[in-house]
Amino acid sequence: MVFISKRRRARERHRAKNPRLELLRPRAPHKSIYTSAVRPAWKQVRYRLEWIAVSVAAVTVPWLPRVVCYWIAQIIGAIAAGVDRRGRRVALSNLAAAFGDSYSEAQRARIVTDSYQHFARTMIDLLWSPRLTPETFRESIDVSGIEQSLAAIEPTRSCVFVTFHYGNFEWAAKAMGFCGVPLLILTQEFKNPLLDPIFGRLRQHSGHEIAAREGAIIRMFKALKHGKHVAILSDLTLPLSQPNVFIDCFGLKTCVTFAHARLHRRTGAPLVPVIAEPLPGGRCRVLVQPQVEFAVDATETEIAQACWERFESVVRKNPAPWLWMYKHWRYRFSVSDPRYPFYAEAGPTLEARLVRQGRLGSAKPPQRTG
Repeated sequence: MVFISKRRRARERHRAKNPRLELLRPRAPHKSIYTSAVRPAWKQVRYRLEWIAVSVAAVTVPWLPRVVCYWIAQIIGAIAAGVDRRGRRVALSNLAAAFGDSYSEAQRARIVTDSYQHFARTMIDLLWSPRLTPETFRESIDVSGIEQSLAAIEPTRSCVFVTFHYGNFEWAAKAMGFCGVPLLILTQEFKNPLLDPIFGRLRQHSGHEIAAREGAIIRMFKALKHGKHVAILSDLTLPLSQPNVFIDCFGLKTCVTFAHARLHRRTGAPLVPVIAEPLPGGRCRVLVQPQVEFAVDATETEIAQACWERFESVVRKNPAPWLWMYKHWRYRFSVSDPRYPFYAEAGPTLEARLVRQGRLGSAKPPQRTG
């Protein structure tokens, strides 16, 4: 006689209510040495230890000189690149998917280490950022193009600033606030909820507001209607069960947030790309580009694709500052394409099913105006 656990029954009921989950390949059962009682207890202990470490860092890091912060981040990033075997494997697989044989194994390994170091600097700099003021921030951050971009938009018109996980993207938001452009920023919650208040306060330091993912579209829509500016990270990949759009990323399909495209279509707010380029010595250059132009009848997929094309060209020129440890291609939309990373999931009929549902197709390239 077979006994089915309560958890398994709940999972089967959830799958029955959400047919789209059947598109995903079922994972093999995961065997763990931990019992169902031990695992949650250990997670709570780990979360508390992480909160203590980040709280101490948030107090101590602002007292350190910039040069010390830079070298601490370099060391932490190099260590993480060697210790985090799972993340390193993801990063190497992503690089192979994006660039093929353009880089040797040694070059890919160097790019991955640099990527870890860039991300470590971004986090250390965010902890250090309470030292920044409107009078002193330009000592660490160069800002280019913001006056020209805003001048091209009607003075009273709100806009959507779009960026991605490249370079010091946290300082890009800081610079916008210190330049007199306060933002409502869409953020993704940490797995450890204890960390959200700490990083929320740091991100609000230069005058911004924070919007959690749940209900964010409605809140941002209202902000744009009241003449405020919003900011969105556009390279967040999402599960198929959540609203998303499918775009070409280095020639491979991926599903990403459609928040910026939806807001543009609903409000007409311009989409303005922002890029944070690293400079020597831990400094940063924030480039505010001209707004992205679309055809009047552009779809949300075409809008998201046009925004990403601005960013992909930057990554191709200098790939190291992008967050290569992130799973940018969660699903393998074509089983015949061997370029997808090892972690990409798919059943043999995923692409055909999505096409039949009208969620995936051969979208024509967006026609630019102007």
